[in-house]
Amino acid sequence: MESRLHNKRATTEEAQELPEAFAVNGKGLPEKLFMLRQKLYLKAKREPKFRYYTLYNLIFRSDVLEAAWKTVAGNDGSPGVDGVTIEKIKTTPGGVEELLAALQQELQTKTYKPRAVRRVYIPKPDGRERPLGIPTVRDRVVQTAALLILEPIFEADFQDCSHGFRPGRSAHDALEQVRQNLRWGYTAVYDADLQAYFDTIPHDKLMKCVERRVTDRSVLHLIRLWLKTPVQERDENGRPTQHRPTSGTPQGGIISPLLANLYLHWMDVRFHRDGPGRWGGARLVRYADDFVIMARFIGSRINTWVDETVEGWLGLTINRSKTRVIVLTPESDESLNFLGYSFRYVWGHNDRTKRFLSAYPSAKAVTHRKAKLREATDHRRCHVPVTKLVKTVNRQLRGWANYYSFGFSRWAYRSVNWYAIDRLTIHLNRRSQRACRPPAGMSYYQFLTRRLGLELL
Repeated sequence: MESRLHNKRATTEEAQELPEAFAVNGKGLPEKLFMLRQKLYLKAKREPKFRYYTLYNLIFRSDVLEAAWKTVAGNDGSPGVDGVTIEKIKTTPGGVEELLAALQQELQTKTYKPRAVRRVYIPKPDGRERPLGIPTVRDRVVQTAALLILEPIFEADFQDCSHGFRPGRSAHDALEQVRQNLRWGYTAVYDADLQAYFDTIPHDKLMKCVERRVTDRSVLHLIRLWLKTPVQERDENGRPTQHRPTSGTPQGGIISPLLANLYLHWMDVRFHRDGPGRWGGARLVRYADDFVIMARFIGSRINTWVDETVEGWLGLTINRSKTRVIVLTPESDESLNFLGYSFRYVWGHNDRTKRFLSAYPSAKAVTHRKAKLREATDHRRCHVPVTKLVKTVNRQLRGWANYYSFGFSRWAYRSVNWYAIDRLTIHLNRRSQRACRPPAGMSYYQFLTRRLGLELL
Protein backbone atom coordinates (compact mmCIF):
# COMPACT_ATOMS: atom_id res chain seq x y z
CA MET A 1 0.00 0.00 0.00
CA GLU A 2 2.84 2.39 0.81
CA SER A 3 4.18 2.40 -2.75
CA ARG A 4 0.69 3.02 -4.15
CA LEU A 5 0.15 5.93 -1.79
CA HIS A 6 3.21 8.12 -1.87
CA ASN A 7 5.02 7.80 -5.18
CA LYS A 8 2.84 10.22 -7.10
CA ARG A 9 2.03 13.88 -6.55
CA ALA A 10 -1.65 14.76 -6.35
CA THR A 11 -3.12 15.76 -9.72
CA THR A 12 -4.91 19.07 -10.24
CA GLU A 13 -8.27 17.30 -9.94
CA GLU A 14 -7.19 15.58 -6.73
CA ALA A 15 -5.85 18.83 -5.29
CA GLN A 16 -9.31 20.35 -5.66
CA GLU A 17 -10.69 17.64 -3.39
CA LEU A 18 -8.19 18.45 -0.64
CA PRO A 19 -8.95 20.92 2.16
CA GLU A 20 -6.38 23.69 2.57
CA ALA A 21 -4.78 21.93 5.55
CA PHE A 22 -3.73 19.08 3.24
CA ALA A 23 -3.36 21.01 -0.01
CA VAL A 24 -0.78 23.43 1.43
CA ASN A 25 2.29 22.24 3.30
CA GLY A 26 1.95 24.76 6.10
CA LYS A 27 3.77 22.55 8.61
CA GLY A 28 6.88 22.28 6.44
CA LEU A 29 6.72 18.49 6.33
CA PRO A 30 9.13 16.49 4.15
CA GLU A 31 7.78 16.30 0.60
CA LYS A 32 7.22 12.54 0.59
CA LEU A 33 5.41 12.64 3.92
CA PHE A 34 3.27 15.57 2.78
CA MET A 35 2.27 13.67 -0.37
CA LEU A 36 1.62 10.51 1.65
CA ARG A 37 -0.82 12.37 3.90
CA GLN A 38 -2.60 13.68 0.81
CA LYS A 39 -2.99 10.17 -0.58
CA LEU A 40 -4.22 8.81 2.74
CA TYR A 41 -6.83 11.56 2.91
CA LEU A 42 -8.02 11.11 -0.67
CA LYS A 43 -8.27 7.34 -0.32
CA ALA A 44 -10.36 7.68 2.84
CA LYS A 45 -12.55 10.43 1.36
CA ARG A 46 -13.33 8.51 -1.81
CA GLU A 47 -13.92 5.17 -0.10
CA PRO A 48 -15.79 5.77 3.19
CA LYS A 49 -15.88 2.06 4.00
CA PHE A 50 -12.25 1.30 3.18
CA ARG A 51 -10.18 -0.11 6.06
CA TYR A 52 -6.43 0.40 6.28
CA TYR A 53 -4.62 -2.85 7.01
CA THR A 54 -0.94 -1.83 6.56
CA LEU A 55 -0.09 1.41 8.32
CA TYR A 56 2.33 0.40 11.04
CA ASN A 57 5.40 0.40 8.80
CA LEU A 58 4.63 4.02 7.85
CA ILE A 59 4.81 5.19 11.48
CA PHE A 60 8.46 4.21 11.94
CA ARG A 61 9.68 5.54 8.61
CA SER A 62 12.71 7.77 9.10
CA ASP A 63 11.11 10.88 7.57
CA VAL A 64 7.99 10.42 9.71
CA LEU A 65 9.98 10.10 12.93
CA GLU A 66 12.16 13.08 12.01
CA ALA A 67 9.09 15.22 11.30
CA ALA A 68 7.57 14.04 14.58
CA TRP A 69 10.69 15.06 16.49
CA LYS A 70 10.71 18.55 14.92
CA THR A 71 7.07 19.01 15.91
CA VAL A 72 7.67 17.89 19.50
CA ALA A 73 10.84 19.96 19.82
CA GLY A 74 9.05 23.01 18.41
CA ASN A 75 6.33 22.69 21.04
CA ASP A 76 8.92 22.27 23.79
CA GLY A 77 6.88 21.19 26.81
CA SER A 78 7.69 19.75 30.21
CA PRO A 79 9.57 16.49 30.76
CA GLY A 80 7.80 13.25 31.64
CA VAL A 81 8.45 10.84 34.49
CA ASP A 82 12.04 10.26 33.32
CA GLY A 83 12.92 13.95 33.68
CA VAL A 84 14.41 14.10 30.18
CA THR A 85 13.86 17.50 28.53
CA ILE A 86 13.96 18.58 24.90
CA GLU A 87 17.05 20.66 25.62
CA LYS A 88 18.87 17.74 27.20
CA ILE A 89 18.31 15.59 24.13
CA LYS A 90 19.46 18.39 21.83
CA THR A 91 22.65 19.08 23.76
CA THR A 92 23.68 15.47 24.30
CA PRO A 93 26.16 14.30 21.61
CA GLY A 94 24.19 12.19 19.15
CA GLY A 95 21.08 12.73 21.26
CA VAL A 96 18.46 13.30 18.57
CA GLU A 97 19.88 10.79 16.09
CA GLU A 98 20.27 8.12 18.77
CA LEU A 99 16.76 8.73 20.10
CA LEU A 100 15.14 8.39 16.67
CA ALA A 101 17.24 5.35 15.79
CA ALA A 102 16.29 3.66 19.07
CA LEU A 103 12.60 4.41 18.60
CA GLN A 104 12.69 3.13 15.02
CA GLN A 105 14.35 -0.08 16.20
CA GLU A 106 11.85 -0.59 19.02
CA LEU A 107 8.88 0.01 16.72
CA GLN A 108 10.28 -2.17 13.97
CA THR A 109 10.93 -5.08 16.34
CA LYS A 110 7.67 -4.37 18.22
CA THR A 111 9.45 -4.01 21.54
CA TYR A 112 8.34 -0.42 22.10
CA LYS A 113 6.56 0.19 25.40
CA PRO A 114 5.42 3.63 26.56
CA ARG A 115 6.52 4.85 29.96
CA ALA A 116 4.16 6.12 32.64
CA VAL A 117 2.39 9.44 32.11
CA ARG A 118 3.20 12.15 34.63
CA ARG A 119 -0.03 13.57 36.10
CA VAL A 120 -0.15 17.25 37.02
CA TYR A 121 -3.08 19.50 37.81
CA ILE A 122 -3.70 22.92 36.31
CA PRO A 123 -6.20 25.38 37.82
CA LYS A 124 -9.48 26.06 36.02
CA PRO A 125 -11.28 29.44 36.02
CA ASP A 126 -13.98 28.06 38.34
CA GLY A 127 -11.42 27.14 41.01
CA ARG A 128 -11.30 23.44 40.25
CA GLU A 129 -8.30 21.63 38.80
CA ARG A 130 -7.92 19.95 35.43
CA PRO A 131 -5.79 16.77 35.33
CA LEU A 132 -3.10 16.85 32.66
CA GLY A 133 -1.03 13.85 31.61
CA ILE A 134 2.50 14.52 30.35
CA PRO A 135 4.12 11.65 28.40
CA THR A 136 7.89 11.41 28.12
CA VAL A 137 9.55 13.11 25.16
CA ARG A 138 10.22 9.76 23.47
CA ASP A 139 6.57 8.79 23.77
CA ARG A 140 5.46 12.18 22.46
CA VAL A 141 7.60 11.58 19.37
CA VAL A 142 6.01 8.19 18.68
CA GLN A 143 2.51 9.54 19.29
CA THR A 144 3.19 12.41 16.90
CA ALA A 145 4.44 9.96 14.26
CA ALA A 146 1.22 7.97 14.63
CA LEU A 147 -0.81 11.18 14.45
CA LEU A 148 0.86 12.19 11.18
CA ILE A 149 -0.33 8.92 9.61
CA LEU A 150 -3.75 8.52 11.23
CA GLU A 151 -4.91 12.14 11.14
CA PRO A 152 -5.63 12.40 7.39
CA ILE A 153 -7.62 9.15 7.47
CA PHE A 154 -10.03 10.28 10.19
CA GLU A 155 -10.06 13.88 8.93
CA ALA A 156 -11.67 12.61 5.75
CA ASP A 157 -14.60 11.35 7.85
CA PHE A 158 -15.04 14.27 10.27
CA GLN A 159 -17.98 16.57 9.63
CA ASP A 160 -18.15 20.33 9.16
CA CYS A 161 -19.84 20.85 12.54
CA SER A 162 -16.62 19.74 14.30
CA HIS A 163 -13.92 22.39 14.80
CA GLY A 164 -11.70 21.43 17.73
CA PHE A 165 -8.12 20.15 17.40
CA ARG A 166 -8.37 19.83 13.64
CA PRO A 167 -5.85 21.11 11.07
CA GLY A 168 -7.04 24.26 9.38
CA ARG A 169 -9.85 24.85 11.90
CA SER A 170 -10.07 26.93 15.04
CA ALA A 171 -12.31 28.04 17.86
CA HIS A 172 -13.06 31.20 15.88
CA ASP A 173 -14.63 29.03 13.16
CA ALA A 174 -16.95 27.48 15.73
CA LEU A 175 -17.80 30.89 17.18
CA GLU A 176 -18.58 32.28 13.73
CA GLN A 177 -20.89 29.34 13.06
CA VAL A 178 -22.74 30.03 16.32
CA ARG A 179 -23.11 33.69 15.36
CA GLN A 180 -24.41 32.83 11.90
CA ASN A 181 -26.90 30.32 13.28
CA LEU A 182 -28.28 32.94 15.68
CA ARG A 183 -28.67 35.42 12.85
CA TRP A 184 -30.45 32.82 10.74
CA GLY A 185 -33.04 32.30 13.45
CA TYR A 186 -31.67 29.25 15.30
CA THR A 187 -32.13 31.02 18.61
CA ALA A 188 -33.11 28.09 20.84
CA VAL A 189 -29.87 26.64 22.19
CA TYR A 190 -29.14 23.40 24.03
CA ASP A 191 -25.90 24.30 25.80
CA ALA A 192 -24.28 21.00 26.82
CA ASP A 193 -21.53 20.21 29.27
CA LEU A 194 -19.91 16.78 29.48
CA GLN A 195 -18.49 15.74 32.83
CA ALA A 196 -14.79 14.75 32.75
CA TYR A 197 -15.08 13.74 29.09
CA PHE A 198 -11.42 12.93 28.44
CA ASP A 199 -11.28 10.74 31.55
CA THR A 200 -14.48 8.77 30.91
CA ILE A 201 -14.32 7.65 27.27
CA PRO A 202 -14.95 3.87 27.30
CA HIS A 203 -11.89 2.13 25.86
CA ASP A 204 -13.80 -0.71 24.22
CA LYS A 205 -16.19 1.61 22.39
CA LEU A 206 -13.36 3.96 21.39
CA MET A 207 -11.37 1.10 19.88
CA LYS A 208 -14.41 0.03 17.85
CA CYS A 209 -14.48 3.53 16.41
CA VAL A 210 -10.81 3.22 15.43
CA GLU A 211 -11.37 -0.25 13.95
CA ARG A 212 -13.99 1.09 11.53
CA ARG A 213 -11.08 2.54 9.58
CA VAL A 214 -7.92 0.80 10.82
CA THR A 215 -7.52 -2.97 10.94
CA ASP A 216 -3.72 -3.03 11.23
CA ARG A 217 -3.28 -5.02 14.45
CA SER A 218 0.07 -3.44 15.25
CA VAL A 219 -1.40 0.06 15.10
CA LEU A 220 -4.37 -1.00 17.21
CA HIS A 221 -1.99 -2.54 19.74
CA LEU A 222 -0.01 0.71 19.85
CA ILE A 223 -3.15 2.74 20.61
CA ARG A 224 -4.22 0.29 23.32
CA LEU A 225 -0.77 0.64 24.92
CA TRP A 226 -1.23 4.42 25.14
CA LEU A 227 -4.74 4.11 26.53
CA LYS A 228 -3.57 1.68 29.23
CA THR A 229 -0.34 3.51 30.07
CA PRO A 230 0.03 3.88 33.87
CA VAL A 231 -0.52 7.35 35.30
CA GLN A 232 2.01 8.51 37.89
CA GLU A 233 1.31 11.20 40.43
CA ARG A 234 2.48 12.02 43.92
CA ASP A 235 0.51 11.48 47.10
CA GLU A 236 0.21 13.99 49.93
CA ASN A 237 3.61 12.86 51.24
CA GLY A 238 5.30 13.43 47.89
CA ARG A 239 5.75 9.74 47.13
CA PRO A 240 5.09 8.60 43.53
CA THR A 241 2.08 6.37 43.00
CA GLN A 242 0.82 4.71 39.84
CA HIS A 243 -2.52 3.45 38.61
CA ARG A 244 -3.60 2.01 35.28
CA PRO A 245 -6.65 3.75 33.76
CA THR A 246 -9.68 1.71 32.71
CA SER A 247 -11.26 4.50 30.69
CA GLY A 248 -10.39 7.81 29.09
CA THR A 249 -7.49 9.20 27.12
CA PRO A 250 -5.17 11.54 29.06
CA GLN A 251 -5.28 15.25 28.28
CA GLY A 252 -1.75 16.20 27.34
CA GLY A 253 -1.12 13.17 25.15
CA ILE A 254 -0.41 14.00 21.51
CA ILE A 255 -2.80 11.36 20.18
CA SER A 256 -5.56 12.14 22.71
CA PRO A 257 -7.30 15.02 20.87
CA LEU A 258 -7.66 12.91 17.71
CA LEU A 259 -9.09 9.95 19.63
CA ALA A 260 -11.43 12.20 21.63
CA ASN A 261 -12.64 13.84 18.41
CA LEU A 262 -13.12 10.46 16.79
CA TYR A 263 -15.37 9.22 19.59
CA LEU A 264 -17.72 12.21 19.49
CA HIS A 265 -17.63 12.14 15.69
CA TRP A 266 -20.18 9.36 15.88
CA MET A 267 -22.51 11.66 17.78
CA ASP A 268 -22.12 14.10 14.87
CA VAL A 269 -22.97 11.33 12.41
CA ARG A 270 -26.01 10.21 14.35
CA PHE A 271 -27.18 13.81 14.78
CA HIS A 272 -27.32 14.39 11.02
CA ARG A 273 -28.31 10.89 9.91
CA ASP A 274 -31.32 10.16 12.11
CA GLY A 275 -31.24 12.79 14.87
CA PRO A 276 -32.33 16.41 15.37
CA GLY A 277 -30.39 17.52 12.30
CA ARG A 278 -32.69 15.37 10.17
CA TRP A 279 -36.11 15.50 11.83
CA GLY A 280 -35.76 18.80 13.74
CA GLY A 281 -33.80 20.98 11.33
CA ALA A 282 -31.33 21.68 14.13
CA ARG A 283 -27.67 22.73 13.81
CA LEU A 284 -24.77 21.25 15.77
CA VAL A 285 -21.58 23.17 16.56
CA ARG A 286 -18.87 21.22 18.37
CA TYR A 287 -15.38 22.10 19.55
CA ALA A 288 -13.88 18.92 21.05
CA ASP A 289 -16.19 18.06 23.97
CA ASP A 290 -17.93 21.46 24.03
CA PHE A 291 -21.03 21.52 21.85
CA VAL A 292 -24.29 23.37 21.34
CA ILE A 293 -27.42 22.29 19.50
CA MET A 294 -29.19 25.24 17.88
CA ALA A 295 -32.75 25.12 16.57
CA ARG A 296 -35.82 27.28 16.09
CA PHE A 297 -37.43 25.40 18.95
CA ILE A 298 -36.05 22.89 21.44
CA GLY A 299 -38.51 20.58 23.12
CA SER A 300 -38.47 17.30 24.98
CA ARG A 301 -37.64 15.29 21.86
CA ILE A 302 -34.21 16.90 21.46
CA ASN A 303 -33.55 16.61 25.20
CA THR A 304 -34.42 12.92 25.07
CA TRP A 305 -32.22 12.38 22.02
CA VAL A 306 -29.20 13.93 23.77
CA ASP A 307 -29.76 11.82 26.89
CA GLU A 308 -30.14 8.59 24.93
CA THR A 309 -27.19 9.30 22.61
CA VAL A 310 -24.64 10.80 24.99
CA GLU A 311 -25.36 8.79 28.11
CA GLY A 312 -27.11 5.69 26.79
CA TRP A 313 -25.22 5.06 23.55
CA LEU A 314 -21.81 6.67 24.14
CA GLY A 315 -21.65 5.93 27.86
CA LEU A 316 -20.70 9.47 28.86
CA THR A 317 -22.10 11.70 31.60
CA ILE A 318 -23.92 15.00 31.13
CA ASN A 319 -23.21 17.60 33.78
CA ARG A 320 -26.81 18.55 34.60
CA SER A 321 -25.84 21.56 36.70
CA LYS A 322 -24.14 23.25 33.72
CA THR A 323 -26.35 22.01 30.89
CA ARG A 324 -29.27 24.25 30.00
CA VAL A 325 -31.64 25.34 27.26
CA ILE A 326 -31.85 29.04 26.50
CA VAL A 327 -33.59 31.24 23.95
CA LEU A 328 -31.43 34.03 22.63
CA THR A 329 -33.49 36.79 21.00
CA PRO A 330 -33.47 40.62 21.04
CA GLU A 331 -36.31 40.44 23.55
CA SER A 332 -34.50 38.14 26.01
CA ASP A 333 -31.84 39.00 28.55
CA GLU A 334 -30.20 35.58 28.39
CA SER A 335 -26.65 34.98 27.21
CA LEU A 336 -24.83 31.98 25.77
CA ASN A 337 -21.34 31.26 27.08
CA PHE A 338 -19.33 29.18 24.62
CA LEU A 339 -15.56 28.74 24.30
CA GLY A 340 -14.82 31.69 26.57
CA TYR A 341 -17.20 34.07 24.80
CA SER A 342 -20.62 35.42 25.70
CA PHE A 343 -23.27 35.83 23.00
CA ARG A 344 -26.01 38.28 23.91
CA TYR A 345 -28.25 40.95 22.46
CA VAL A 346 -27.18 44.39 23.70
CA TRP A 347 -28.33 47.96 23.10
CA GLY A 348 -26.48 49.78 20.34
CA HIS A 349 -24.15 52.65 21.24
CA ASN A 350 -25.68 55.02 18.73
CA ASP A 351 -29.16 53.51 18.34
CA ARG A 352 -30.84 52.90 21.68
CA THR A 353 -34.03 51.69 20.00
CA LYS A 354 -32.56 48.37 18.86
CA ARG A 355 -30.62 45.52 20.40
CA PHE A 356 -27.82 43.94 18.43
CA LEU A 357 -26.20 40.51 18.68
CA SER A 358 -22.80 40.85 20.34
CA ALA A 359 -20.03 38.36 21.06
CA TYR A 360 -17.42 39.35 23.63
CA PRO A 361 -15.04 37.73 26.16
CA SER A 362 -17.04 36.25 29.00
CA ALA A 363 -16.77 37.68 32.51
CA LYS A 364 -15.17 34.41 33.61
CA ALA A 365 -12.51 34.73 30.88
CA VAL A 366 -11.66 38.28 31.97
CA THR A 367 -11.49 37.26 35.63
CA HIS A 368 -9.23 34.34 34.75
CA ARG A 369 -6.84 36.57 32.79
CA LYS A 370 -6.65 39.04 35.68
CA ALA A 371 -5.83 36.16 38.02
CA LYS A 372 -2.96 35.17 35.71
CA LEU A 373 -1.68 38.75 35.66
CA ARG A 374 -1.91 38.90 39.44
CA GLU A 375 0.08 35.68 39.66
CA ALA A 376 2.73 37.03 37.26
CA THR A 377 3.13 40.21 39.33
CA ASP A 378 2.95 38.56 42.74
CA HIS A 379 5.03 40.15 45.50
CA ARG A 380 7.23 37.05 45.59
CA ARG A 381 8.52 38.07 42.14
CA CYS A 382 9.99 41.38 43.37
CA HIS A 383 13.45 40.10 42.52
CA VAL A 384 12.55 39.83 38.82
CA PRO A 385 13.90 42.76 36.76
CA VAL A 386 11.11 45.13 35.76
CA THR A 387 11.92 44.87 32.05
CA LYS A 388 11.72 41.07 32.21
CA LEU A 389 8.43 41.22 34.10
CA VAL A 390 6.97 43.61 31.50
CA LYS A 391 7.97 41.17 28.74
CA THR A 392 6.17 38.38 30.61
CA VAL A 393 3.03 40.51 30.88
CA ASN A 394 3.31 41.42 27.17
CA ARG A 395 3.40 37.74 26.20
CA GLN A 396 0.31 37.07 28.32
CA LEU A 397 -1.57 40.00 26.81
CA ARG A 398 -0.63 39.09 23.23
CA GLY A 399 -1.68 35.49 23.66
CA TRP A 400 -4.97 36.51 25.25
CA ALA A 401 -5.66 39.09 22.54
CA ASN A 402 -4.96 36.58 19.75
CA TYR A 403 -7.76 34.35 21.01
CA TYR A 404 -10.15 37.09 22.11
CA SER A 405 -9.96 39.08 18.88
CA PHE A 406 -13.32 37.68 17.77
CA GLY A 407 -16.39 39.87 18.16
CA PHE A 408 -16.53 43.04 20.25
CA SER A 409 -13.73 42.89 22.80
CA ARG A 410 -13.05 46.58 23.47
CA TRP A 411 -14.51 46.72 26.97
CA ALA A 412 -12.69 43.52 27.98
CA TYR A 413 -9.41 44.84 26.56
CA ARG A 414 -9.78 48.05 28.55
CA SER A 415 -10.52 46.17 31.75
CA VAL A 416 -7.49 43.90 31.32
CA ASN A 417 -5.26 46.83 30.29
CA TRP A 418 -6.02 48.87 33.37
CA TYR A 419 -5.61 45.85 35.59
CA ALA A 420 -2.17 45.19 34.10
CA ILE A 421 -1.17 48.83 34.64
CA ASP A 422 -2.47 48.72 38.20
CA ARG A 423 -0.60 45.52 39.04
CA LEU A 424 2.67 46.78 37.53
CA THR A 425 2.32 50.10 39.33
CA ILE A 426 1.88 48.25 42.63
CA HIS A 427 4.92 46.16 41.76
CA LEU A 428 7.05 49.27 41.09
CA ASN A 429 5.98 50.88 44.37
CA ARG A 430 6.73 47.69 46.26
CA ARG A 431 10.38 47.65 45.23
CA SER A 432 12.21 49.16 48.20
CA GLN A 433 15.78 48.05 47.50
CA ARG A 434 15.98 49.19 43.89
CA ALA A 435 13.21 51.71 43.39
CA CYS A 436 11.92 52.22 39.88
CA ARG A 437 9.86 55.41 39.64
CA PRO A 438 8.65 57.58 36.74
CA PRO A 439 10.63 60.75 36.06
CA ALA A 440 9.09 64.00 37.21
CA GLY A 441 6.09 64.98 35.15
CA MET A 442 5.55 61.47 33.76
CA SER A 443 2.64 59.27 34.89
CA TYR A 444 2.96 55.56 35.62
CA TYR A 445 0.94 54.88 32.47
CA GLN A 446 3.41 56.84 30.34
CA PHE A 447 6.39 55.34 32.14
CA LEU A 448 5.18 51.75 31.65
CA THR A 449 4.18 52.14 28.01
CA ARG A 450 6.88 54.53 26.72
CA ARG A 451 9.93 53.66 28.80
CA LEU A 452 9.41 50.04 29.86
CA GLY A 453 7.67 48.85 26.69
CA LEU A 454 4.32 47.64 28.06
CA GLU A 455 2.18 46.67 25.05
CA LEU A 456 -1.47 47.21 25.87
CA LEU A 457 -4.35 45.60 24.03
